[in-house]
Amino acid sequence: MLLSLSTLFFQTSCESKIEAKEEKTEFLVTSPLKKDTLISKDYVSQIHAISHIEVRALEKGYLQKIFVDEGQLVKKGQLMFQIMPNMYQAELEKAQAEASFAQIEYQNTKKLTSSNIVSPNELAMAQAKLNKAKAEVSLARVHLGFTQIRAPFEGIMDHFEVRLGSLVDEGELMTTLSDNRQMWVYFNVPESEYLDYKTSQKGNNMKKVKLILANQQVFEYPGLVETIEADFNNETGNIAFRATFPNPNGLLRHGSTGNIRMEVPMKNALLIPQKATFEVLDKKYVYVLDKNNVIHSKEITVAAELPHIYVVQKGLGETDRVLLEGLRLVKENEKIHPKFVEPGKVMSQLELYAE
Repeated sequence: MLLSLSTLFFQTSCESKIEAKEEKTEFLVTSPLKKDTLISKDYVSQIHAISHIEVRALEKGYLQKIFVDEGQLVKKGQLMFQIMPNMYQAELEKAQAEASFAQIEYQNTKKLTSSNIVSPNELAMAQAKLNKAKAEVSLARVHLGFTQIRAPFEGIMDHFEVRLGSLVDEGELMTTLSDNRQMWVYFNVPESEYLDYKTSQKGNNMKKVKLILANQQVFEYPGLVETIEADFNNETGNIAFRATFPNPNGLLRHGSTGNIRMEVPMKNALLIPQKATFEVLDKKYVYVLDKNNVIHSKEITVAAELPHIYVVQKGLGETDRVLLEGLRLVKENEKIHPKFVEPGKVMSQLELYAE
């Protein structure tokens, strides 16, 4: 019996020591840090070449020659297509012949006028007829020139809409041409964020933005927000921004997509460390301590994500005490011994506190 009592006393003593030790365990807690900050926001965007045009036939005829290929870089003025010029060449020769006849007629009339054989009005009519013939020559030359379709600027060819030997009509689409040396990227911004952007903008300084490509890589050249449209879309409440990006390597193409990443100012934002949160069914929670140091889980809504930091939209107040570490060691409604760490110190040493 003495042995049993001794064993029981020893076990009770050990358990008391363990409980005392557990009661003395301290957990780091902190509060949200309230301060103005910049957050990165992504906006779905559409990428357009700074010049993107349709190349159309200006005259009707058979497509006689194609001097370029699809996807080729062409220079300004480079010959791209040749429409059979025979008919237009004949019209030019006819107009030139009529102009020569009118020139001879004018010279004869001029001599007769100087001899007072015909009136000055006859000379004026001969002059008008000559002018008309010269205009017809110019017009025929223009029509003949339209049979040669040249690049209006340096750019990249798209696919052909017609094939060699096709009978093309006036105005028929031949291909498209894109000047990709600079790109215009359009994206829509909600009204509230537009107001924040405008109030934080200093003078006429253009804001730099980044382009996230479809493969989630950041485009190596930053862009500048140069234009904001005049009107809001009443259905979406958004307004369109346009950023211009240099494209010296030709990586960007007309019609491609991506995301614009822009820094947006947030006033009086509540910041907490990411490691102070946990997830349940895609919802984020934190452990908050009440006045008796009992922990309770509380759902929060995250407005933005920064390195090691969440910007809290709702769910927390500036004076709430949040469990900073040991989230897996505690349970709901458990009383703990907290050790408070100033929010500023926590934020400055996030790498140290990160697990």
